[in-house]
Amino acid sequence: MYYPDEVIEEVRSSNNIVDVIGSYVRLQKKGSSYFGLCPFHNEKSPSFSVSPNKQMYYCFGCGAGGNVFTFIMEYENQTFPEAMKVLADRAGIALPEAELTEEQKRERNKRQLLLEINKTAANYFYYQLNNEQGQQAREYLENRKLSKETQIHFGLGYASKYSNDLYQYLKKKGYSDQILKETGLLTYDEKHGAHDKFWNRVMFPIMDVNNKVIGFGGRVMGDGTPKYLNSPETMLFDKSRNLYGLNYARTSRKSYMIICEGYMDVIAMHQAGFTNAVASLGTAFTMQHSVLLKRYTQEVRLAYDSDGAGQKAALRAIPILKSAGINVRVIHMNPYKDPDEFIKNLGIEAFQERIDAAESSFMFEISVLEKNYKQSDPEGRASFMKAMARRLLQFPQELERNIYIDAIAGRYGIASEELKRMVNSFGASMSREQVEEAIYQQQEQEEMPVKKRAEKENSVLTAQKLFLTWLIEDPSLYDKIKDYIDEDDFEDPLCHKAATLVFEELKVTGQVTPARILNQFEDVEEQKTAASLFNTKLKTDDDPAIREKALNETVKRIKKNSLELKSRSVREISDLQKIIQEKAKLQKLYISL
Repeated sequence: MYYPDEVIEEVRSSNNIVDVIGSYVRLQKKGSSYFGLCPFHNEKSPSFSVSPNKQMYYCFGCGAGGNVFTFIMEYENQTFPEAMKVLADRAGIALPEAELTEEQKRERNKRQLLLEINKTAANYFYYQLNNEQGQQAREYLENRKLSKETQIHFGLGYASKYSNDLYQYLKKKGYSDQILKETGLLTYDEKHGAHDKFWNRVMFPIMDVNNKVIGFGGRVMGDGTPKYLNSPETMLFDKSRNLYGLNYARTSRKSYMIICEGYMDVIAMHQAGFTNAVASLGTAFTMQHSVLLKRYTQEVRLAYDSDGAGQKAALRAIPILKSAGINVRVIHMNPYKDPDEFIKNLGIEAFQERIDAAESSFMFEISVLEKNYKQSDPEGRASFMKAMARRLLQFPQELERNIYIDAIAGRYGIASEELKRMVNSFGASMSREQVEEAIYQQQEQEEMPVKKRAEKENSVLTAQKLFLTWLIEDPSLYDKIKDYIDEDDFEDPLCHKAATLVFEELKVTGQVTPARILNQFEDVEEQKTAASLFNTKLKTDDDPAIREKALNETVKRIKKNSLELKSRSVREISDLQKIIQEKAKLQKLYISL
């Protein structure tokens, strides 16, 4: 660990998880827990649970879970030491000098080495751009009207036509193949060996908010494919958690951010004085992007391309941004495709006028919705009105809803009172959940930020998770089951570790603090999995007899599986006899509650 266990526990226990998460997410108390919309994926109804008793959070929708450290690390995209510092400062605790394990020192040193290599590569690309071999790339940038100052500001460069140029340069600098494989700058195969991932491309260094080069994007010269190529995921680069240009945009004095589609739009806008522009990195806008933006602004204006793909991207980004609590408006760029074209043809002042006149996200959604219906046909127009009325139900406050009703009525030449009656009629016949479902069925939803499992968990692992949750919520069960089951009956490595920690706490104190147990899992993904072990839904009846039956079935399933696994590897007759005796004993087992 970076700090002694007792210091970590002091910081954790001094930061109530409900208070900490409540400063980021709107929570409502339901029973003994608090619920809100998950900040880690886009959802329409609250499945994000925060337990003051367990001092844990868990999302039943996407599987995100952990303690107060995990939340800060995930939400703020921070390392453990950074999260420790944030929470220690919050609690007024002075931290001792951090103690690094050898493994942690290696990881820190590797990260620093990768940053050093990326910086070296960026300098090399810049050198190539400004020498003889970079003439074609310089002409491209000049044709795009990018000044020399802008090129320097963004560190633009060029990857030459030779496919092993950078590799040879980095090898001469003394970097080993072992570390170079982890940079994302090279491709290795058995037939051709190592060669550059980027060649014959204008290069765009991608920087984090601290101006460190974490990856690259490259635009091909000529007709090669793909047109744009980004670095793969590395220790430094996660495209779903970084935005191009944010290192500059975050210091802009504007009260809002502008989201564009690509590098050139961001660069052109910054050159024109719109230094609050950013873009996602070759991927659709994600919940992690919105969480990142929320640190710096409360409002976003979308400047996506004006074509169908751009409108689709805007429709996808709007609910994600809204779920993070960010106000969204949409900039119209017709008759031009993107901000770069618009500014070149109509100028900076005209673009500022479009920014000032940016449309509310709701009115934009309605204008896109309109295109799905034939307005000249009475049936099509009627269907459009019904669809609009359903959409208007998303505003729970009557005053806000009426403002939009008046705006829509004015735009489409219909009577406000008629539209209001239609909205109220739909509202009276639909529950809130049905309203949300009707709206979301018409919109594209963001994919879950975790991979769905190809197969359902096997019944034994489910039983083990259920049992651990049961022990957490009712520690008194331990005295009743300790003679029948122990940590060795949990064969899954992570489950076994969690069970061992749970049983140890129960033996010593008779209680369990799940949040403290999570501190023993250093990897964030392991923490998420461990959190799921303590948050399995207990689908048991209030009837004590039914609960008692469910408990016995769970214990028997776990123990039976454990004995079957042991019997497969047994070598001594005496050991086999013991297993047979335990199986016989299991048949008679019954635990009374």
